[in-house]
Amino acid sequence: MDGRDTDLKKELDATLQTRRELGEEYESALVDSFLEKVDQRIDGVVERRVRRQLAEQQMAAARDSRSPRTTDSFGERFGFGIVSLVLAVPLSAIGGGVAHLPGLLTAWAGIVGVNVVQAARTNPGLFGRRGAAAREDRWED
Repeated sequence: MDGRDTDLKKELDATLQTRRELGEEYESALVDSFLEKVDQRIDGVVERRVRRQLAEQQMAAARDSRSPRTTDSFGERFGFGIVSLVLAVPLSAIGGGVAHLPGLLTAWAGIVGVNVVQAARTNPGLFGRRGAAAREDRWED
């Protein structure tokens, strides 16, 4: 039994003692009063538990948002690289054949752009960390 249980037991004993002193005509009011105290106690316990669970969920969500998400497997990244290189051959031929050097450069700019976007998607802080770290270092001087 913890302190709250002994408090509740004391409340029950007091309610029973009061019933003995006042008689049966006050029994319903005494029971209602005791049940209201029990309800308040239960509400307090439930509220504390809900607050604790919400705090735990918020902490877990905060931890998840700070950690980099690695939803891609090595196989997916490797496959993307292979497909990119395989498609680079016909795109280079089409771009070079139709528009010569500018077409070839445009095709390769598109290939590089798609790969940069894929790298940024799989590694969220890949391109932003160096600049942010450099700005922080300048402010510490």
